[in-house]
Amino acid sequence: MKHLINATLIGLISGMTGTGIGGMMAFFVNKINNRILSFLLEFSSGLMISVVCFELIPEAFSLGEEFPVFAGIIAGIVVIIAIESLLKKSYFSKRDYGNQSLLRVGILTSVGIALHNFPEGFAVGSGFEASLKLGLTITAVIVIHDIPEGIAMAVPMRAGGFSKLRAFTYTLLSGIPMGLGALLGAALGNISKQFIALCLGFAGGAMLYIVFGELIPESKRLYFGRFSSVGNILGIICGIIVSIYN
Repeated sequence: MKHLINATLIGLISGMTGTGIGGMMAFFVNKINNRILSFLLEFSSGLMISVVCFELIPEAFSLGEEFPVFAGIIAGIVVIIAIESLLKKSYFSKRDYGNQSLLRVGILTSVGIALHNFPEGFAVGSGFEASLKLGLTITAVIVIHDIPEGIAMAVPMRAGGFSKLRAFTYTLLSGIPMGLGALLGAALGNISKQFIALCLGFAGGAMLYIVFGELIPESKRLYFGRFSSVGNILGIICGIIVSIYN
């Protein structure tokens, strides 16, 4: 029982720490010009593309067969589209916030990253089941690559009209699913690999739709130039570097 509690606490703290550090950007974002904001959105897009293409999906295929992975990807896309439609008619669209489309981007990004953190929690819990060293290594890597993901959430939410504290709080909350994933990973060490593959595919599909359906279009709406495209490329390169040393 003690090791389950320890794995859960480590997963929860590491998930909230990574996104929380990135979320601290909310306290430094006041009036940011469209060119820089566009660059940050595309940098985040590139990073998320790398995480999906070089980490999530390959890991999913290494654990399971093609069907659960593709089923997860499609399900992730469909769920985010449904959430997107609800947000357009929701409480947020009826409030006096600044840029509604930026706010929606930030909220959807937080949803996608929360979904991403759940299977990452599986990895943490399973890693501690294998060995303490492996569990700590996985945890450290996840904390590091969650930092820019926290930035990807906080910047558009802050620019969209959320207060500094509210934007920061949302980034912290997105790390909670990692604690739940760590608990399940430690408790169900022999859980079906096909199920984990489906979860990874689901998170990957959700993040891909957020990137191509929200982040990049919003970036181009704010600033249509080379600078934002360079940000996307740099994000992909940084994501590759993280994957290499993962």
